[in-house]
Amino acid sequence: MKTIAIYVVIVAWFAAVVVAVAAFGLMQEPSMRPKQPIEYPHHTHVQDVGMQCLDCHRYAEKSIYATIPGTDICMGCHESVATDKPEIIKLTEAYRSGKPVGWVRVYQVKPHVYFSHKRHVLSGMKCQECHGPVEQMTTVQRVTDLGMGWCVKCHRTRGAPRECDTCHK
Repeated sequence: MKTIAIYVVIVAWFAAVVVAVAAFGLMQEPSMRPKQPIEYPHHTHVQDVGMQCLDCHRYAEKSIYATIPGTDICMGCHESVATDKPEIIKLTEAYRSGKPVGWVRVYQVKPHVYFSHKRHVLSGMKCQECHGPVEQMTTVQRVTDLGMGWCVKCHRTRGAPRECDTCHK
């Protein structure tokens, strides 16, 4: 009887540790598919309308940042397109108020990592190589971890620089 009680305590303790570690990991990692304040169906804009990533993420080939577009870019079309849809009404309200939408970043490298969208775009990489098939997504989700091992594997495959100071500044 005493042996069973010891096993129960050990199993319960182990389960508690597993739950605690999982909960801590969930608190540390951003969501793979964060809820956005306004739905933005990339698949509609890319597949149906024919837009390209750089139509909205205009700085990707000019800057280290691709940037999340401001409402002024969206309103270039949505001043007159789909104005009666609930999500476009939210967008229009944000635009008129002058307040940013507050999009939630899906991808973010660690603070000690230097990453240049410009350098990668101008080298001929497609956005999908890091971000996955966003053009097919209703809600953008993270499909890669963008961890060091993942990046080094790509650099090795492409013959890109692998010295530490290429990415670590």
